[in-house]
Amino acid sequence: MLHSLLDNDFYKFTMQNAVVKLFPTAWARYGFINRGEHVFPPGFGERLRREVDAMAALALSAEERRFLEVTCPYLDPTYHDFLEGFRYKPEEVTIEQHGGSLHVTIEGLWYRTILWEVPLMTLISQIWYEMHGEPRDDDEVVVQRTRDKIEHYGELGVRIAEFGTRRRHSYAVHDRVVGALKRYGGSAFSGTSNVHLAHRHGVKPLGTHAHEWFMFHAARFGFKMANTLALEHWVRVYRGDLGIALSDTFTTRVFFESFDKMFAKLFDGIRHDSGDAIEFAKATIDHYEHYGIDPRSKTIIFSDALDPHKVEKIARFCEGRIGMSFGIGTNFTNDVGLKPLNMVVKMTETRPEGQQWLPVVKLSDIREKNTGEADMLNLARRILSLPT
Repeated sequence: MLHSLLDNDFYKFTMQNAVVKLFPTAWARYGFINRGEHVFPPGFGERLRREVDAMAALALSAEERRFLEVTCPYLDPTYHDFLEGFRYKPEEVTIEQHGGSLHVTIEGLWYRTILWEVPLMTLISQIWYEMHGEPRDDDEVVVQRTRDKIEHYGELGVRIAEFGTRRRHSYAVHDRVVGALKRYGGSAFSGTSNVHLAHRHGVKPLGTHAHEWFMFHAARFGFKMANTLALEHWVRVYRGDLGIALSDTFTTRVFFESFDKMFAKLFDGIRHDSGDAIEFAKATIDHYEHYGIDPRSKTIIFSDALDPHKVEKIARFCEGRIGMSFGIGTNFTNDVGLKPLNMVVKMTETRPEGQQWLPVVKLSDIREKNTGEADMLNLARRILSLPT
C-alpha cells in the first residue's frame, strides 16, 4: 500500500533531522486515538499487521536522495546518509483488535518512531475503505472536483498546499488529486506535504514541525519553557529556513507570550490549526503590530479542517492585512462521496535523556483537540495560568 519511504508528511523528516541532531537518545510512545468511535471489522488488525510488517522493505532510492539534495538544501549530507540507511522496525508497533476496537501503540527511540504516525493513519484509512467495500466516486469526478476547487482558489487569489496524506481515501486518489492540482492549479498551488508525491509530480514538499516537537520540550524542560526552547532549538538546526511556527500546542495565548520580538522577526509566519480562524488572524495581526512589524510581511498558514467556504471567509478578512496561505487535507484527498475517518495518532509519553517516562499533553485552542492524561492536562493549565 505504501510506495516509498518518502510516502509521509515532510514535517516528519524535518523533525527527525532535528531530533537526530539534538535528542538522539530520547524515547517516545505514541497511541492511536479513535475520535470517531469507529467499529473496525473482523480481521482488520491482522490486515494492518501485515501492511506494517511490509514497511520493513521500504528504502530511500538514489533518485529520491537526489531529489532531497536539490529541493531541500537545509537537510545536510549527514541526514541524507542517515535516511538512506533507515529502515522501519515493525516490532516498534503493537497492534491489537478486541471485537470492533482497534488498539495501536508505538514505542522506541524518538528519532526512529517519529516516522510511524502518518503512514499508520494512511494504512488504517485505506484498509478501512477496502474492507468495507463501499464504492467511491470515479476518477473523473475526483479530478473534476479537485479542478473546480483549485480554480476557485485561484480566482480568490490565494495559495493552496495539499496536506491530506494521513486521512486519504487511498494512494490512487491522493496521486490523482496532486496530479490535478499541479495540472490545473497554476500559481494557486504551492505544493504538497507528501514528499513522495512531491517527487513524483515535480512540486515542492512543504512543512516544518508538528505538535509533538513542543510536547516533547514541555516534558523535557517544563511547560513554561516549552515554546521558547522548541523555537530556539528549531532555529539552531535550520538557521532561518523552515520558518513557519506552530502556535497552538499549549494554546495560542501562551504561544504569543513566548513569541517575542526576536522570534516574530525571525520566523516567516505562524500556522493556525485550531480555534476560530478570524479571531486567530486578529490576534496575530495585533501581535506583530505590537512589536512594530508590518503584518503584511508575515504569513499565516491556515490548516484547520478547511473547505472552500472557510477559505473564502478567511481570505476576505486577511486580504490587505496579513499574508496568508492554506493547507488543505481531507477535503482534497478524501472527498470521494464517503465519510472520512475521525482519528489521530499522537505522542503519549517520552523518556528524555537521563529521565523516566513522562506523559505529554496538548492543550489546543479547542478542548476537543486536547490529548493527554487528565491530571497532566490540569497541571499544565495551572502552571500556564489557563482556566481549568
